[in-house]
Amino acid sequence: MSASQSLAAASGRVASTVALQRGRSTQLQSASNAPATRMLTTNERRRFQRVNIPLLGRYMLESRQEYPCQVVNMSAGDVAVRAPVIGDAGERIVIYVDRLGRVEGKIVRVSSEGFALLLSASPHKREKIANQLTWLVNKDRFSMIEDRRYDRIIPRKSKAKLTLSDGTSYECKVLDISLGGAAVALEAKLPVGERVTLGLTPGRIVRHADHDTSIEFLEIQDPASLESQFG
Repeated sequence: MSASQSLAAASGRVASTVALQRGRSTQLQSASNAPATRMLTTNERRRFQRVNIPLLGRYMLESRQEYPCQVVNMSAGDVAVRAPVIGDAGERIVIYVDRLGRVEGKIVRVSSEGFALLLSASPHKREKIANQLTWLVNKDRFSMIEDRRYDRIIPRKSKAKLTLSDGTSYECKVLDISLGGAAVALEAKLPVGERVTLGLTPGRIVRHADHDTSIEFLEIQDPASLESQFG
């Protein structure tokens, strides 16, 4: 089996466990003639299933003020968060969610503890969010955080550049890789917690073993993204 087939199979197996996006192909077909970024209609929102996933993040109001928040539940179409400062209904919000990255949308509901946001995103972005949430839910359910049994493959393109935040770079060999991280052979022993970029993918050093260094990606990756970089 090729690397791309292995990555695609890995994504498909976890997606079959938790159906985060229903009628996905129908929505993508109907969206083909629509603007690249738009809000979901009521019927479209029903096609997404929310999951409870307590991720941390930060959000920015239209006033440009930033505050910490915690996700209560989320789907590829909307997100509910606990927040110390609550915006107004209809206000556009940008949220940076740990492991998921940047999302944005408009407040559609407020409460004493926070607000719910209707996401504004392209069909491709929603597909990516659904895949990321599926991976995170299954990872927590089966206690597979940094578990080397989780669908790692040997990439065809093993030579890569590892870059630090100060611009220093090292040549390394990618030993194996998954949607959530990679193991590399590296001469330098970098501190655990160090922010790095493997190729084009940001991550952090999480562990050292006898002959390799483990990197956790800051965001769950799409199989296509890994395929384009590492084959």
